Amino acid sequence: MTIDGTELMKKLISLSKRLGYVFQSGEIYGGLQSSWDYGPLGVELKKNIETSWWDYTVKTRPDVVGMDSAIITHPDVWMASGHLKNFHDPMVDCRECKGRFRLDHVKGDRCPECGGELTEPRDFGLMFKTKMGALEDESATVYLRPETCQSIFINFKNIVTATRQKLPFGIAQIGKAFRNEITTRNFVFRTREFEQMEMEYFCLPEEADKWFKYWLDQRMKWYLELGIKEDHLRLRTHDDSELAHYASSCVDIEYTFPFAPDGWGELEGIANRTDFDMKSHMRESGQDLSFQNLLTNQKIVPYVVETSGGIGRTLLAVLIDAYREEEVEGRTRVVLGLHRNLAPIKAAILPLSKKLSEQAYEVFELIRPYFPVQFDVTGSIGKRYRRMDEAGTPFCITFDFDSLEDKQVTIRERDSLDQIRIPIDTLASKLSDLMEHGWS
Repeated sequence: MTIDGTELMKKLISLSKRLGYVFQSGEIYGGLQSSWDYGPLGVELKKNIETSWWDYTVKTRPDVVGMDSAIITHPDVWMASGHLKNFHDPMVDCRECKGRFRLDHVKGDRCPECGGELTEPRDFGLMFKTKMGALEDESATVYLRPETCQSIFINFKNIVTATRQKLPFGIAQIGKAFRNEITTRNFVFRTREFEQMEMEYFCLPEEADKWFKYWLDQRMKWYLELGIKEDHLRLRTHDDSELAHYASSCVDIEYTFPFAPDGWGELEGIANRTDFDMKSHMRESGQDLSFQNLLTNQKIVPYVVETSGGIGRTLLAVLIDAYREEEVEGRTRVVLGLHRNLAPIKAAILPLSKKLSEQAYEVFELIRPYFPVQFDVTGSIGKRYRRMDEAGTPFCITFDFDSLEDKQVTIRERDSLDQIRIPIDTLASKLSDLMEHGWS
């Protein structure tokens, strides 16, 4: 069933709250704009995305290592990186409805909300500023990091010394970043507090283009492995006028977000940052961050290829891509067709009758050590199936009255609705096989 984009977002936001994926932060006090809390299912989906990224980018590779840096960062870092000078957006206000907009989000000189007259543009700093320590003067000023990559650059020498990595190699981290965005909207797509998955790949300057293309290909493959449909993704190359001050080239991986003005919104950016950051920190700190090639005894300031994506946007794309409504036996069935590796609940144990709860719970205890599973006895078996379909659970396991005699249960697959009956003592191994290879 085709669903209008606006209607789809309304349904998805409602479903996210009802099932425990995402809640409005501070809702009992009216809600805090652009702040969202991840509920029991949402935090599991988020962790599964993080684990998938970490495994793909770090764990399975010998040439990428990880780190986890502080959120409050030395203020000189942002002087060297250019953020204090360049991290501003031109902002305009509507004189009629008092709306506030980034200038690059406005076409013409009229308000996009009400058509009213706009003010002259003025600069708006995007970094969150606070004070550290007992003093309240300017010397105590620090900033919440607006990105996670600068901490990687300033720790380059430490990590080379600790790991003895040779060029080319990458440093990756997942962590919170903060940007005081002028406008925040579209659920978790644009928020002031968000989590990034960033990897900086250090390489010889003459090999930067090669590695740029390599990581662009790798990042696209990862999104496809999450189960996102290929025709819902595209690559968009930045033209010279929109390149960041540190980049010689940049390509965005975009997704067909239903609220995006032209139908596409950014998921991740892959950029050739050249040696801008390394040289900037060397200049500001007075420290030598070059890499010494022991074979040639040459010192090299490496180029950096960056992959930078947001967990919130990835989670949103996964949910949008997975949501569908279909007619089954004359009734509408809502399904989150999540990839089995991302699904927060892998299987649900459903006794056909409450009279079977005790014996069915023994099956639940049998497989609980191996998979995230739920036990559900509330409502009719049909309602429980539909509840699990909405939650994205790949497999439902029904314990019926015959199970008392034949010691078997029925596994129902979410997408095909096919069923198989297997012995209880093989259930854990069968689910493991299904999780690895899928339903066939």
